[in-house]
Amino acid sequence: MLPTYNEKDSIAECIRQFEALGIIDEVIVVNNNAAAGTSEEVAKTGAREVIEHTQGYGAAIKRGLREANTDLVAICEPDGTFNPADIRKLLAFMPECEYVVGSRTVSNFIWDGANMGWFLQWGNWAVAKMIELIYNSPYLSDVGCTFRVMTREQADMILAKSKLDGSAYGLEMLILAVIMRSKFVQVPVNYHERVGVSSVTGDLGKTIKLGFGMIWLMLKMRMKRRKIRQMSPVYVRPLARSTR
Repeated sequence: MLPTYNEKDSIAECIRQFEALGIIDEVIVVNNNAAAGTSEEVAKTGAREVIEHTQGYGAAIKRGLREANTDLVAICEPDGTFNPADIRKLLAFMPECEYVVGSRTVSNFIWDGANMGWFLQWGNWAVAKMIELIYNSPYLSDVGCTFRVMTREQADMILAKSKLDGSAYGLEMLILAVIMRSKFVQVPVNYHERVGVSSVTGDLGKTIKLGFGMIWLMLKMRMKRRKIRQMSPVYVRPLARSTR
């Protein structure tokens, strides 16, 4: 599943690379009020496009999770930063895990030009270590990587318990896995230079604001962890699926 907002120039190639692997049942593109011309690029591929008008990364991901109808669900940014072939690394752990998350903070896998300077690299690492400390979680090195694979059951749990629509949704998903004691692991993935400019990490001010927001979310969810565990653990899937 590929959420898209400002990836018109890279999304078709990303889809083709996933399709070429021969292991993907369906590529779902969630058009989240994307740049003009994005739908035309998607139409050149075999992907299925759905439209999500509620703006925000979380809104797009939740729509994609509702649309997916497979035993395993993968999430990836279609902006050229990730190698679609790295999904094989994530899938290798799925027989033993419910949730496998990529990590972009391992220096050996950060390519020249990638938007992973010292501030982002160490900031992600620091928040990851805070989560380890206050939640007693498994090893983490990156809280912002958006390349992930999960089981259908994990996706339904996230849909049942998540609240956010914005940029911090990736962290909310991760903390939910920690709170619910899901079996998960983090795996280093390649991280390349982005095609175009990110609407979030392309602006230092927005990046800093997002970082503080993540720390607050981490602390808030820690205080509400018992209530979160008591919420309905399973998302009730609708009988009919809408394609647009």
